[in-house]
Amino acid sequence: MPYTYQYPHPAVTVDGVVFGYDEADLKVLLIQREQAPYKSRWALPGGFVEIDEGLEDAARRELEEETGITRLYLEQLYTFGAPRRDPRERVISVAYYALVKLTDHAVHAASDARNVAWFPVADLPSLAFDHEEILDVALRRLKAKIRYEPVGFELLPEKFPLSELQRLYETIIEQPLDKRNFRKKILSMGLLADTDEIQQDVAHRAARLYRFDQAAYQRLKKAGFNFEL
Repeated sequence: MPYTYQYPHPAVTVDGVVFGYDEADLKVLLIQREQAPYKSRWALPGGFVEIDEGLEDAARRELEEETGITRLYLEQLYTFGAPRRDPRERVISVAYYALVKLTDHAVHAASDARNVAWFPVADLPSLAFDHEEILDVALRRLKAKIRYEPVGFELLPEKFPLSELQRLYETIIEQPLDKRNFRKKILSMGLLADTDEIQQDVAHRAARLYRFDQAAYQRLKKAGFNFEL
């Protein structure tokens, strides 16, 4: 027989913080809301969890419905539950974050999103709900994690020069790195494979291209290797 609970049930939503990187800019994917509340305001993609749906399944569904993005690695970030974070009702949100290569994902607005676009993290519009807080937590997670796991490679093309890798790290941690020391340390880890290729169609001297060797990293990690930059 059905069970009647003594306490009212809060609604549950999921929100996705999707980071990309392009031309020395760390970017985040935002949707422009089609419906109230906060109609026409920019927000993180997300929505309500269906009654028979897992949290990550809901996050993937909302990302696909609102932005067209599929097949990406999601990691649960944090749970946000301030009583008045949503003007409609009591809503608890479970946030996820992801790192993607911009060239791998064509985005398009759908569902209840009027528009979808990549925004530089350093130049964001005012966001709906408590999404500025959610984004801030995701940024702090990324800044910490990029120092102890090689997650930065998820934002780069398959082949890249060392200068672009260094620029990515400097952009995320917001501080300059010594070029010689950075290159020496990253190459000494044994995580990069030389592609025997150089940059094409560049105005400056063409640089050698590398790729992240995932298999080598897994072997090293299994042997006790600790990534640290």
